[in-house]
Amino acid sequence: MDKTLTIQQSLNEKLSLKQLIFIVLRLSIPAILAQISSIVMQYIDSAMAGSLGAEASASIGLVSTSTWLAGGLCTALAAGFSVQTAQLIGAKKHTEAESVLRQSIIAASVFGALLALTGIILSPFLPVWLGGDPSICSDATKYFLIYSAALPFVQIRQLTSNMLQCSGDMKTPSVLNAAMCGMDVIFNYFLIFPSHTFAAAGFTLTIPGADMGVAGAALGTALAEAATALLMLFMTCFRSPMLRLTKNGSWRIQLQCLKTAAKISLPVAMERTAMCGAQIASTGIIAPLGTVSVAANSLAVTAESFCYMPGYGVGSAATALVGQSIGAGNKRLAKRYAWISVLLGAAMMSVTGILMYIFAPAMFAILTPVEDIRTLGVSVLRIEAAAEPFFAVSIVAMGALRGAGDTFVPGLMNLLSMWCIRITASALLTPYLGLKGVWIAMSGELCIRGSAFLIRLLRGKWLGRNVIKNI
Repeated sequence: MDKTLTIQQSLNEKLSLKQLIFIVLRLSIPAILAQISSIVMQYIDSAMAGSLGAEASASIGLVSTSTWLAGGLCTALAAGFSVQTAQLIGAKKHTEAESVLRQSIIAASVFGALLALTGIILSPFLPVWLGGDPSICSDATKYFLIYSAALPFVQIRQLTSNMLQCSGDMKTPSVLNAAMCGMDVIFNYFLIFPSHTFAAAGFTLTIPGADMGVAGAALGTALAEAATALLMLFMTCFRSPMLRLTKNGSWRIQLQCLKTAAKISLPVAMERTAMCGAQIASTGIIAPLGTVSVAANSLAVTAESFCYMPGYGVGSAATALVGQSIGAGNKRLAKRYAWISVLLGAAMMSVTGILMYIFAPAMFAILTPVEDIRTLGVSVLRIEAAAEPFFAVSIVAMGALRGAGDTFVPGLMNLLSMWCIRITASALLTPYLGLKGVWIAMSGELCIRGSAFLIRLLRGKWLGRNVIKNI
């Protein structure tokens, strides 16, 4: 197989199915590795904080859905500009793609600052609103406050990572996200724990520590996000062959670009808000079950993220591939890339679902020393294993549809699925089955959602989208 095959080559030449699969894999693998680094970072935070006890895990778990909401809004804004970039590069309009990058940096800077301010203001009240036990509210407030302060960097990292991926460069964001994981380990080590001394062979070494506990976990992650965002911004603006800025470009606000971004981003933002709102509502359902259930749910979500990382990696590749194909006016190729990506993602997540079921006890042994949390966490994690192929379909299909600029209907599908099926079923089952009821509802909802996305993909209406026709 010719390893020099590129997206642009597939736009201009008729390639075989085997060659197209190779291109999807070549773009997916770095994106999957980026997902792995992100998941490893979550494991690190959870394991390091979990070593402090059940209350530490529960305090992070209480606000985790709220941090996902903030991160989801950052992703929504990034999508509005990165989809334009993918289609413009597919149409060989590189000057216009550079202009979109400038507009996106302005928008991301303003939006990230506003999001951070909102989070900082809400941080003292959020744990109480979520029904957290008074023993964990203080740490939960500290964690969310520090995370919120880092949101401008989270936004810039999300934006530039998406921009590079949609330009066809999956390697750079993968390497930088892996570096972020390494930085997170180092920062957490020195910030979470107190100073301690090692003695060996007559030598004594004192390792300094800030002894910040849960707050140290948040600060370590925030510092890693900030460093990675600055590196990602530099690589995008000055090193990317497709996107690097030239001296002749203008930073003047372009309303058409912002309007197009809004048409893509707003449905994604509403979907993320509704879905994270549903997850927050789910946290509200779980919170009265006690600290063990809150901690087990949080760690089970972290453990399950190992399973769906291939889906999000392939979904990122699908966005770039479909976006550039649509921009080039090649609808047939866009459809082929979408289906190859979906089937590949489903196959990968079927394998990881099996592995998750088998190794669930080992995963929880890493995440927490508390036996009650381990036992409950393993039982709920195994409930969802069978739903992973359907989850993959929804994730990858969403990425493919987003590349075409089709965000409103898929967002509505996610919204209805979460609120009308998952939350309703959770509320009905939890009084009888406890935390297991929540995960049974989740598993059933994912199967229904994946089936709905398959139907959306089959109908093909999304192929008529083209977000750059007025640019």
